[in-house]
Amino acid sequence: MADTVAEIPIPTKKSRGSRKALKEKTPSASDANIIAAEPKGKAASKKQQQPKQQSFEQELLEMQEKLKQLRLEKEKTDELLKQKDEELENRGKEQEKLQIELKKLQKLKEFKPIMNFPMVKDKEQEKKDKKKKNGCSETKRPTHAYTLWVKDQWHEVKKANPEAEFKDISNILGAKWKTVTAEEKKPYEEKYLAEKEAYLKVITKEKREIEAMKLLEEEQKQKTAMELLEQYMQFKQDTEKENKNKKKKVKDPLKPKQPLSAYFLFTNDRRAAILADNKGVLEVSKITGEEWKNMTEEQKRPYEEIAKKNKEKYAQEMEAYKQKKEEEAANMMKDEEEHMKLQKHEALQKLKKKEKTENMIKETKLNRQKKKQSKDFDPNRPKRPASSYIFFSKEARKSILEERPEIGEGMLRTLISLKWKDMSEKDKELWSGKASEAMEEYKKEMEEYNKSIVAKLLEKTTDE
Repeated sequence: MADTVAEIPIPTKKSRGSRKALKEKTPSASDANIIAAEPKGKAASKKQQQPKQQSFEQELLEMQEKLKQLRLEKEKTDELLKQKDEELENRGKEQEKLQIELKKLQKLKEFKPIMNFPMVKDKEQEKKDKKKKNGCSETKRPTHAYTLWVKDQWHEVKKANPEAEFKDISNILGAKWKTVTAEEKKPYEEKYLAEKEAYLKVITKEKREIEAMKLLEEEQKQKTAMELLEQYMQFKQDTEKENKNKKKKVKDPLKPKQPLSAYFLFTNDRRAAILADNKGVLEVSKITGEEWKNMTEEQKRPYEEIAKKNKEKYAQEMEAYKQKKEEEAANMMKDEEEHMKLQKHEALQKLKKKEKTENMIKETKLNRQKKKQSKDFDPNRPKRPASSYIFFSKEARKSILEERPEIGEGMLRTLISLKWKDMSEKDKELWSGKASEAMEEYKKEMEEYNKSIVAKLLEKTTDE
């Protein structure tokens, strides 16, 4: 065995320097083909990657644009949703107002007055009352003396003139009446006067009855109206009391809220921690109260400083709020004043229109009276003298026209009236004296005129 071991040759390590240099292998045909094919494949892969990158960039851009569009659409939808929410809120408020008004109306429907209304007149009675008001009485009017005489004489004249017509007979009777003496007329006139007295008594009685009935109706209407008013006011007070019990005071949302005290600020900080320990809401106040009592002034100071700052801020906000309210009240007052001015202006315009219409009616009445007077006008009758103002206006007119000849008639009248208003009572005495003198002369002339008329009438009666 020893011999066999000795015979086996032991391999020895060769040094690095003793290694032979490796020969460069010559590439085979297959290897050459692979080497030649490698650069061509890389170029092709690069060419394929370039369009893929371009398409990806385009897709990114498209996606960004779509995102922008979606964002814009979202903003629009958000705005529309906000508008709809506001509309719903406004509708809800309007519905609440309508419900309140409906409740009021329903309560008003419940109002049932207890009263005795006056008796309703018949239609025939109303027609009679209307006729009475217009002066159409049921009693016959008195027949004039001439008509009474005509009734007696008609048959005699008809017998004397059988072929004569109605017109001719009336003319004959008219001429004959002029020749009738006062003694013959006397019984007819007495009968007419007696009938007239009886008719006037009846009419006065009816008029008094109508006036009395009117007063009674008005009193009844006033009583019914007052009773209705009292009942309605009582009903309104009862409903208002019910509403007051139900309604709560609506707070102003713009009014600043009162700041929390230092203790409440401390409780707000501690509440979350205490509730986390599975304590109840009632226990929070007990625990915080005990802790606040045991705290030192230094521990309380930060909360007190915050409360003080909040209080100062609240005071500033309240001052601004009060100023705003005062400004709103002032603006409201201005608006009310302007509204009142407009109302006054409209009322004055209506009054002016009314005065114009009244003046027009007066002028038409005066013109009619003047026309009537012009028919019966006597040229010998003395004219009524002018007043003190007219005496003054005549001289003032001359002086103003000398100074300002181009002035209009309206302006001239206003200036005269202003001068008269500014004039003292002593200066006015001169013109009133002239007016009184003219009045005395007018009275004397009227006495003489009346005497002459009486003399003429006496002459006529003697001639007849």
